[in-house]
Amino acid sequence: MSIVAGCLWVVLAQVLSMFPSRDYHWRAAYGLMALAVPVVAWLWVSQGWGAVAVFALAAGSILRWPLRCGVRWMTGGRIG
Repeated sequence: MSIVAGCLWVVLAQVLSMFPSRDYHWRAAYGLMALAVPVVAWLWVSQGWGAVAVFALAAGSILRWPLRCGVRWMTGGRIG
Protein backbone atom coordinates (compact mmCIF):
# COMPACT_ATOMS: atom_id res chain seq x y z
CA MET A 1 0.00 0.00 0.00
CA SER A 2 2.86 2.41 0.63
CA ILE A 3 4.06 2.01 -2.96
CA VAL A 4 0.52 2.75 -4.15
CA ALA A 5 0.51 5.90 -1.98
CA GLY A 6 3.79 7.00 -3.55
CA CYS A 7 2.44 6.40 -7.04
CA LEU A 8 -0.75 8.30 -6.20
CA TRP A 9 1.38 11.20 -4.96
CA VAL A 10 3.16 11.28 -8.34
CA VAL A 11 -0.16 11.16 -10.23
CA LEU A 12 -1.57 13.94 -8.03
CA ALA A 13 1.48 16.08 -8.72
CA GLN A 14 1.08 15.60 -12.46
CA VAL A 15 -2.64 16.40 -12.35
CA LEU A 16 -2.03 19.55 -10.30
CA SER A 17 0.58 20.70 -12.80
CA MET A 18 -2.01 20.59 -15.61
CA PHE A 19 -4.22 23.30 -14.08
CA PRO A 20 -3.41 26.98 -14.60
CA SER A 21 -2.14 28.84 -11.57
CA ARG A 22 -1.58 32.49 -10.75
CA ASP A 23 1.28 31.79 -8.34
CA TYR A 24 3.17 29.45 -10.70
CA HIS A 25 2.04 26.37 -8.72
CA TRP A 26 3.88 27.31 -5.52
CA ARG A 27 0.84 26.59 -3.30
CA ALA A 28 0.49 23.17 -4.89
CA ALA A 29 4.20 22.55 -4.39
CA TYR A 30 3.95 23.40 -0.68
CA GLY A 31 0.99 21.04 -0.31
CA LEU A 32 2.81 18.28 -2.18
CA MET A 33 5.88 18.70 0.02
CA ALA A 34 3.74 18.47 3.16
CA LEU A 35 2.00 15.38 1.80
CA ALA A 36 5.31 13.77 0.81
CA VAL A 37 6.62 13.66 4.39
CA PRO A 38 4.22 10.97 5.66
CA VAL A 39 4.53 9.06 2.37
CA VAL A 40 8.32 8.98 2.77
CA ALA A 41 7.99 7.82 6.39
CA TRP A 42 5.53 5.10 5.38
CA LEU A 43 7.78 3.97 2.53
CA TRP A 44 10.80 3.88 4.85
CA VAL A 45 9.04 1.75 7.46
CA SER A 46 7.39 -0.67 5.07
CA GLN A 47 9.78 -0.91 2.09
CA GLY A 48 13.18 0.40 3.18
CA TRP A 49 15.61 2.94 1.85
CA GLY A 50 15.51 1.75 -1.76
CA ALA A 51 11.88 2.72 -2.21
CA VAL A 52 12.54 6.01 -0.45
CA ALA A 53 15.42 6.73 -2.84
CA VAL A 54 13.26 6.05 -5.88
CA PHE A 55 10.46 8.21 -4.48
CA ALA A 56 12.92 11.00 -3.63
CA LEU A 57 14.26 10.99 -7.19
CA ALA A 58 10.72 11.16 -8.58
CA ALA A 59 9.73 13.93 -6.18
CA GLY A 60 12.91 15.87 -6.93
CA SER A 61 12.19 15.58 -10.63
CA ILE A 62 8.64 16.84 -10.19
CA LEU A 63 9.46 19.58 -7.67
CA ARG A 64 12.72 20.68 -9.27
CA TRP A 65 12.15 24.46 -8.94
CA PRO A 66 11.32 24.41 -5.22
CA LEU A 67 14.30 22.10 -4.74
CA ARG A 68 16.57 24.44 -6.68
CA CYS A 69 15.33 27.50 -4.79
CA GLY A 70 15.77 25.69 -1.47
CA VAL A 71 19.36 24.73 -2.30
CA ARG A 72 20.09 28.29 -3.40
CA TRP A 73 18.58 29.65 -0.17
CA MET A 74 20.53 27.22 2.05
CA THR A 75 23.86 27.90 0.33
CA GLY A 76 23.43 31.65 0.17
CA GLY A 77 23.21 31.73 -3.63
CA ARG A 78 26.59 30.10 -4.25
CA ILE A 79 25.12 27.02 -5.97
CA GLY A 80 22.34 26.81 -8.53
